[in-house]
Amino acid sequence: MALWPVYTGATQPHDGITRLPPPPPWRAFDGHPVLEPPDEHDDAAATSPDRTHRARTYQATEETVQLVNAALYLRRPLLVTGPPGTGKSSLAYAVARELRLGPVLRWNITSRSTLHDGLYQYDPLSRLYAARQATEEDGGPGAASGAGVENHLRLGPLGTALLPYARPRALLIDEIDKSDLDLPNDLLNVLEEGQYEIPELVRAARDVPDGRAEVMADGTDRRVPVRHGRVRCHAFPFVVLTSNGEREFPPAFLRRCVTLRLRQPDDRHLAEIVRAHLGEPDAYARQLIDRFLSRVGSGDLATDQLLNAIYLARASGLAAGSLDELAEQLMPYLGQSPQPHAF
Repeated sequence: MALWPVYTGATQPHDGITRLPPPPPWRAFDGHPVLEPPDEHDDAAATSPDRTHRARTYQATEETVQLVNAALYLRRPLLVTGPPGTGKSSLAYAVARELRLGPVLRWNITSRSTLHDGLYQYDPLSRLYAARQATEEDGGPGAASGAGVENHLRLGPLGTALLPYARPRALLIDEIDKSDLDLPNDLLNVLEEGQYEIPELVRAARDVPDGRAEVMADGTDRRVPVRHGRVRCHAFPFVVLTSNGEREFPPAFLRRCVTLRLRQPDDRHLAEIVRAHLGEPDAYARQLIDRFLSRVGSGDLATDQLLNAIYLARASGLAAGSLDELAEQLMPYLGQSPQPHAF
């Protein structure tokens, strides 16, 4: 019997994900052929020093640990809301690091993002060019020699996360509240079913005996097999959707997510964050923490503003008066909306 919790918020990576119990019967998936997880160094961007640091230093609250585990056990997306700078996107990297889920797949949402963007990208013009070039060079049909559909198609972050990996991949869908109104509803069926089709590969599979195509996945140049143009997950990915609270989501979308609301950290939690990033806070750092807390109820402030001020206080060598002035300049309000329930 698996033991709760699998994710603990610990600093050392482990294989606790293997202790997950079977999913609820309504969240069981059987995608195949089962793929081995990618190497953690396959995607250089996902393992860049800044993201590695954020994952290693993330300080999870008890509520965060509980709800991350709920999402893992239930095989449901985790919708993380809260003010800017409260660590919403860093959470995905922290969980992926601790549970050894491999490079985080990241989909940055804009007002123009569509479901298709997240699933895959297909370039018909490059395929047409390759077909013409092959015809000119070989005098044969352009469908040969690199003009096949799979050579001009790459899976997106969401499409890659739903491949039938042996263990869950981590997917960050960042700032979902900036999307077009239709995107949350468009995501419903894909996240509920854990599968999707690629029409271009479905058509091409008719001319291939086993219907197999090798396509490139997001974040790597390695190819993965797709049969008959259909992708179905084996282990449902750990999906983190972040929102700054700029819009409401439809009830049908919310009921399919586990919702975590992050608040501004209190003095103890702030000290832990500073300690993780910059070492033990000194007397002046504690003064800045107190000043940050005294102002946070009057407008939006982000934790990284405080970290910037403390770092410069240590590194700049400025006199106390200059440090105070610099701290004020580094911690302006990001917005004037009060946070009455900050703690």
